[in-house]
Amino acid sequence: MDTDTQKPNKTGPQVIAAAQKRAPAGPGVYRMFDGEGEILYVGKARSIRKRIASYTRLGGQTNRIMRMISETASMEFVSTETETEALLLEANMIKRLRPRYNVLLRDDKSFPYILISRDHDAPQLAKHRGARSRKGDYFGPFASAGAVNRALNAMQRAFLLRTCSDSVYESRTRPCLLYQIKRCAAPCTGEISLSEYENLVGEANRFLSGKSRGVRGELGKAMEEASDALDFERAALLRDRLAAMSHIQAHQGINPGNVEEADVFAIHHEGGQFCIQVFFFRASQNWGNRAYFPKADAALDEAEVLQSFLTQFYDDKPCPRLILVSHDLPEAELLTEALSARAGRKVELSAPQRGEKRGLTEHAMTNAREALGRRMAESASQNKLLKGIAEAFDLAEPPQRIEVYDNSHIMGTNAVGVMIVAGPEGFEKGQYRKFNIKSENLTPGDDYAMMREVLTRRFTRLLKENAEGDNPGRDGGERDAAWPDLLLIDGGKGQLGAVVGVMEELGISDVCVVGVAKGPERDAGREHFFMPGRESFRLEPRDPVLYYLQRLRDEAHRFAIGTHRARRKTAMAKNPLDEISGIGPTRKRALLMHFGSAKAVSRAGLADLEATPGISRQMARLVYDHFHEGGNA
Repeated sequence: MDTDTQKPNKTGPQVIAAAQKRAPAGPGVYRMFDGEGEILYVGKARSIRKRIASYTRLGGQTNRIMRMISETASMEFVSTETETEALLLEANMIKRLRPRYNVLLRDDKSFPYILISRDHDAPQLAKHRGARSRKGDYFGPFASAGAVNRALNAMQRAFLLRTCSDSVYESRTRPCLLYQIKRCAAPCTGEISLSEYENLVGEANRFLSGKSRGVRGELGKAMEEASDALDFERAALLRDRLAAMSHIQAHQGINPGNVEEADVFAIHHEGGQFCIQVFFFRASQNWGNRAYFPKADAALDEAEVLQSFLTQFYDDKPCPRLILVSHDLPEAELLTEALSARAGRKVELSAPQRGEKRGLTEHAMTNAREALGRRMAESASQNKLLKGIAEAFDLAEPPQRIEVYDNSHIMGTNAVGVMIVAGPEGFEKGQYRKFNIKSENLTPGDDYAMMREVLTRRFTRLLKENAEGDNPGRDGGERDAAWPDLLLIDGGKGQLGAVVGVMEELGISDVCVVGVAKGPERDAGREHFFMPGRESFRLEPRDPVLYYLQRLRDEAHRFAIGTHRARRKTAMAKNPLDEISGIGPTRKRALLMHFGSAKAVSRAGLADLEATPGISRQMARLVYDHFHEGGNA
């Protein structure tokens, strides 16, 4: 690939006209930047030079394109061999750079899969999310963790495959509870031979690959043979497995009769917002659905938004053999070619007009319409609540970012602070933050000091990232997206005073801070609110704004307790032997087997350590010195 850059000082059509002279004549990707170097738009073209020329003619352009042209101060080009390669590169750049004027896919997490591992003599059945680096067969995607968990639960009953980790498998000396309740064949203790277990793995693989009819036929025949041979125990086991397979296929919502593997997409546009609903069908089963709300200009055509969405959606996901869409796409042939090249096999892209496949897209369209309706209703309700908060706390405008802080600890141990975030779209869980309390001079249980540490760390970092002159958190007069409008603190005057002190030390004066104190006897609905320079006050008991503030406080409390419990569990499970350099799993196991516990190891004498099987004299001295600060034995 060849890259060319042109960076004139002006903005608008003149810049684009100058860049056109140096633009490649062949296929590739172009990027448009504003005067600050921020990317505005990423596009692809069969001929970059001809496409750039269209931006120099202002007649007939939409308002969106006119704004983009007027802001353009520089352009960059990347040449590719084919237009297909340009399409794939464009999708990758849009996801990575997130340009202001492109359709943006808001995809905050990966899809879960079912994995049948192939790196062990007894393959494991497991849920997998993330990079597919482990050797094995992957089946999916599933729309949610709940969908894959339900499938795994039924797969255990149908195929009796192990779900335990390799370390648990190796340490078993007798079958676990899953064997007793007929959800595992227990290859770990030889209850089933590895060759017979491999047959179960093969059946599960074929079932998930869409060959369920053949697997069910074989099991039905085997059940009849066992019954004829009066082996009723085996016949009952096969019967239960067949029932589990029926359960997998019978509880999937809509199940297409003639569509074995496909993704179904439908888009609905209303009120300046878009919703794209996607259904996943694998092995003739419905593996769930998910709604997406891409960020796109309201003037864009639905088919154009859907096409841009698809190129980004499959940028990092495996593509099925069939993709069904609700609209005819403007570059369907090019997109089909690009997806086939990425998948390494033929991919069919279709907008069906009749039959069963049309029914699937219409069903997806109905779900898209309903999902967008729910989102718009929730958004309207949320905006009303934010306006109520602005009135209650005398804010100039409804807050766009609310941060709620809370602490959790037990007698000062494993202390943590947390921050949750809410805004016009509800709780923004991707913005939640955890703070392990680090101060060594802090008195155990000092909530005020903990709050000071959390707020100091939070806003010191925020100032470093976003401060500009005397107006922290602002950029060109506009509030930075990560800068809060309102801080809610779980506590009364004391906690409020600690936070206000931190804000004064850091020179921050444009953030509203409110303390929320529980009512008498911690009675919900009788909360008192504290603000600097204002007497404490209460809201009406039935006020929806009060209920919303309670939800915010309770969510922060839930997150704080969960974070504290996780840290406490980690601390309890931590083994002091892990801190000794040179002590690996084998030696650690030997010490624990010999002494019974890590505490007993720490109290052992040097001679006792040397007597441990597998522990050399040098290693015994290393362990002893670690617990006794190098003292003499």
